[in-house]
Amino acid sequence: MSRAPDTWILTADCPSMLGTVDAVTRYLFEQGCYVTEHHSFDDRLSSRFFIRVEFRQPEGFDEAAFRTGLAERGKAFGMIFELTAPNYRPKVVIMVSKADHCLNDLLYRQRINQLSMDVVAVVSNHPDLEPLARWHEIPYYHFPLDPNDKPSQEAKVWQVIEDSGAELVVLARYMQVLSPELCRKLDGKAINIHHSLLPGFKGAKPYHQAYNKGVKLVGATAHYINNDLDEGPIIAQGVEAVDHSHYPEDLIAKGRDIEGLTLARAVGYHIERRVFLNANRTVVL
Repeated sequence: MSRAPDTWILTADCPSMLGTVDAVTRYLFEQGCYVTEHHSFDDRLSSRFFIRVEFRQPEGFDEAAFRTGLAERGKAFGMIFELTAPNYRPKVVIMVSKADHCLNDLLYRQRINQLSMDVVAVVSNHPDLEPLARWHEIPYYHFPLDPNDKPSQEAKVWQVIEDSGAELVVLARYMQVLSPELCRKLDGKAINIHHSLLPGFKGAKPYHQAYNKGVKLVGATAHYINNDLDEGPIIAQGVEAVDHSHYPEDLIAKGRDIEGLTLARAVGYHIERRVFLNANRTVVL
C-alpha cells in the first residue's frame, strides 16, 4: 500500500506492555488527528511492540507540541518514536557496478513518483552507467577500485554520502564487498539486493550453476547490509517457479526482473517508514 501524500507517519516501538496501542491511538484522538492507516505487531519472542500509524493533522497542528506530548505519554512505556511529515522525500545515493537493470528501475519509479525519494548521486566503480545517470540529470561519481587500496576508494564514497546529505544508500547490484568500517557507518541505512540462489550457488555464473542443478525456483533478496556478507536483516524477497525449459539465459532474465521488483519494494518500505529492525530480523508493517 502506498502512502497518501497528505498524511503524517508515526512509528514507535517499546517493550511489550499492557496499554501500548491505547497510548498511541488515544493520544492521536486527543490531538484531533484522523487515523487513515494503522498496523501494529507484538513480538512474543523478543517481547517488543511495534506500531506504525498514518494520520491527517487537524487545523492548527503544532508539530513541536505534538512531539513533546507524545514523548511524555510514551515515557512510561520506554517508547521510542519517529514522526515523519507529509511529502517527505529522503535523499538517496545509489551504488552500482555495470548491471543497469536495478538502477534503471529505481530511477524510473522515482520519475513517475512511485518512489517518493530524491536520488542525489550515483556512485560506481565503473564508468559504464554514467550516461543513464546523466540522462536523469543526476551526478555520477566514478571511483575505480584499487584492490591494494580499498580504504581510499571507500573514503571517497563516504564523502559523497556525507556531502549529499543522503539518508539511504542503495546497492543496486554494486559488485564489491564493503569493508566492516563502512558497513558500521551504514548500519540500518543501506539496502542491498542479490539473487536468492545463495548460499548454494556462490561465485561466478550462479544461474548457470543453478541450471546445471535443475533448480525449480529463482528469486531475489533485499536486505540491510551488515558485516556478514549477504546475511543482513531481510526486508523483502521475491521468487518465481522455473522448470526444465528455462535455459541459463532465461534464468538470468527472470532473475533481473525479480531483482528490480524486490529492490524497489524494499526501498519503498524503507522510505515509507514501514521497516523496524528487531535484532537481526525486520518487522515490516
